[in-house]
Amino acid sequence: MSPLDLLLLGLLVCGLLCLLRVVLGPTPADRTVGVDILGILMVGFCAVLTVMTGKDLYMIVGLSWSLLAFVGALALAKHLEGKRYHD
Repeated sequence: MSPLDLLLLGLLVCGLLCLLRVVLGPTPADRTVGVDILGILMVGFCAVLTVMTGKDLYMIVGLSWSLLAFVGALALAKHLEGKRYHD
């Protein structure tokens, strides 16, 4: 087993633990953090796939994913505060 395979396995285990936090999180803030960390893990997964395959398509997907995760985290935080779009 190569080091990159071990890294993918570690990312998979961390992703499963984050999904557990999203499902069992006692507060909406815990669920938000779990979803945000899942986005970070997906970017890491895309980076490892880029190194393994040598194709830069995965890095482009990872960068797009990180931008969407950032905007989504901001929107969810604003929603949890109880504010609307124009506030």
